[in-house]
Amino acid sequence: VQLVESGGGLVQPGGSLRLSCAASGLTFSTYHMSWYRQTPGKEREWVAEIFSPGNRTDYTDSVKGRFTISRDNAKNTLDLQMNTLEPEDTAVYYCNAQHRTLNALDYWGQGTQVTVSS
Repeated sequence: VQLVESGGGLVQPGGSLRLSCAASGLTFSTYHMSWYRQTPGKEREWVAEIFSPGNRTDYTDSVKGRFTISRDNAKNTLDLQMNTLEPEDTAVYYCNAQHRTLNALDYWGQGTQVTVSS
């Protein structure tokens, strides 16, 4: 199983970025997908998730109304549209795949750096 994130970078406060996660080696539609983030010295923080089937979504309070998670089961991709970015959003963002019934099947990407700074 491989999860490969892309789309990170440097953006000014108020700007936007779109992260993508390309999944391979798994039956993507049978996995719940999430984004997490981590800053140095802090625990990894859950950001957003999208379930399958049904595409129900959920977000941590600090990103509600600004971030949108989406998935394309035909392309095996997960996206995170991030708008109105704040310096506090600076972190390494990770893609996570967890099987919807077999919780031990849990995979992580290598992460992509997002830096929000003027």
